[in-house]
Amino acid sequence: MSRVFLGAALSAVCLAASAPVLAQKQVLKATDVHPLGYPTVEAIVRMGAKLEKATSGRYSIQMYPSMQLGGEKEMIEQAQVGALQIARISVGPMGPIVDELNVFNMPFVFKDEAQMRKVIDGPIGAEMLTKLSNSSARLIALGWMDAGTRNVYSDKPVTKPADLKGMKIRMMGNPIFVETMNAMGGNGIAMGFNELHQALQSGVVDGAENNEPTLFAQNHYQTPKGKVYSLTGHLIIPEIFVYSKVSWEKLSKADQGLIRKLSREAQLEQRKLWDAYVGEATGKLKAAGIKFVPADKEAFFKATQPVRDKYGAKYAGLIQRIRDTK
Repeated sequence: MSRVFLGAALSAVCLAASAPVLAQKQVLKATDVHPLGYPTVEAIVRMGAKLEKATSGRYSIQMYPSMQLGGEKEMIEQAQVGALQIARISVGPMGPIVDELNVFNMPFVFKDEAQMRKVIDGPIGAEMLTKLSNSSARLIALGWMDAGTRNVYSDKPVTKPADLKGMKIRMMGNPIFVETMNAMGGNGIAMGFNELHQALQSGVVDGAENNEPTLFAQNHYQTPKGKVYSLTGHLIIPEIFVYSKVSWEKLSKADQGLIRKLSREAQLEQRKLWDAYVGEATGKLKAAGIKFVPADKEAFFKATQPVRDKYGAKYAGLIQRIRDTK
């Protein structure tokens, strides 16, 4: 009997000793609206592999792609309460939370994608991340991601503002985007991304606007309203990936530093993945018969001047810094 008690006691000691080690192993939940293999998703998956290796398995990242945890609105809400840790979201929904971010949401604020990259990689990008982290959003901004140039797609060419007359075009849920489309000649309709495919299929909207990888990866090109891709180039909006502040504050300083380091690497790695994917998606879209149509960007630039005047006045200094970024 004494041997039984002794064995039980030793087992209890061993379990108690191992419990803290087991408790330290954490699976971080990450989410994205796009499918596996998409550049923003793949960059976080690779970041997770690096994190697991660097911590000897103490941390790992479980990716939930393809809107498994909802659209961007739901992703933000879940991150805010710590139900998930990492979310990749558009800057659009963040504009109402951190006002300065709306600078990136204005039409034609960047000369081209190359300038946009220099801005997010430099002091302005760093300042924006800090502002978001210090805001009331309950999110820690980890880094930026590329999202290319947004163009209009529908069932007919859109080469000038007059072509958009009477057309309902889905836009992200930010007044700047809706007003941008209205200024371009169309009727901007705020709609969640998770609702868009069905809306394009059923004709609830006459079109949408986004980059080539999204048109391809979300199969929007297979809907009746995704057959013509008009190169309006009206928006170049970087995207952002964030960490739940509730979860962040439970990390040690060393682990926070490691995640920040890996996030910077993910930002640069995603860019390489993005460039390759844009080429691949464009090729497949053209092979599927999608028409790529040049548009009069100067006409759309002039048409959207009222939007820049309305929203850009209070950011005059910041806009000048963006223009001065070479």
